[in-house]
Amino acid sequence: MSHPVVRAEGHVWLTARLLEQRRFAHHFLAPDPHGVEAALLGYLRPDGGFGFALEPDLRGPGPQPLHAAFALRVLDEIGRCDEARTAALLRHFEAISAPDGALPAVHPSLRGYPSASVLPLKDDPPGALLSTGPVVGLLLRNGIQHPWVERAAEFCWAAVEALDTTHPYEVEAAVDFLDGVPDRDRALSVALRLGDMTRERRMYVTEPERAEEFPVARGYAPGEHHFPYDVARSPDSLAGQWFTGREMKDCLDFLAARQEEDGGWPILWRAWAPGTRLEWRPIVTLAALLTLCAYGRL
Repeated sequence: MSHPVVRAEGHVWLTARLLEQRRFAHHFLAPDPHGVEAALLGYLRPDGGFGFALEPDLRGPGPQPLHAAFALRVLDEIGRCDEARTAALLRHFEAISAPDGALPAVHPSLRGYPSASVLPLKDDPPGALLSTGPVVGLLLRNGIQHPWVERAAEFCWAAVEALDTTHPYEVEAAVDFLDGVPDRDRALSVALRLGDMTRERRMYVTEPERAEEFPVARGYAPGEHHFPYDVARSPDSLAGQWFTGREMKDCLDFLAARQEEDGGWPILWRAWAPGTRLEWRPIVTLAALLTLCAYGRL
């Protein structure tokens, strides 16, 4: 059987958007951050935000915080998440933030356009850790200083330290925030409490061969389990300490084995439209490859 990257390459060229083609080429063929950034800029709006279904489940041209988080992850992975490239985005964040200083999970600009409809659409939505945590974590990790970042970080600290009723996607947003903050002692303390909670509630499948025995969060699709590599995407994540070495090894083995015949990895959540499934699979495939690379498995 050919190498996983070789198999994935065929899937990417056959099905991926230009952005994922550029990202794959940058990581696995020849470094080209300029090409990746050029593809990303196709999703940039005049107001400094990102739209046009950059995050495939939110369609339409409107600016969405989850699109912005996606864009920042791309800039971070190519080493271009800097003050010059984030200045207009930060002004945009100031314009769309809720009164509590944080980004809404879904901006009202989505109204009238197709979406996965898993998040409520409100005219005056409150701030949400789900959208704000990853954004602030990435900005802080890259040394971006701005009044909006300071206010949003305070929101995230309060939200993470108060987490009780939660679900894996929100936990992962919390870890994205904690992995980026400068106060490592405080982050470690909060992460330990959060890890104890996720273990107690069996939120992450630690025995892939018995996945059906682990609960699926309310509102998730049947079988939409999350695994240790979803929350600890690299060995230096604070969430890595939540799992034993054997658990992480078994789950990474499981991740590697989930590559499908066409070279791509599957999505576990509801594919509510054919186009979104087609766009998501190369994104998930890239994420799987990068995670396996981070753990030295490729």
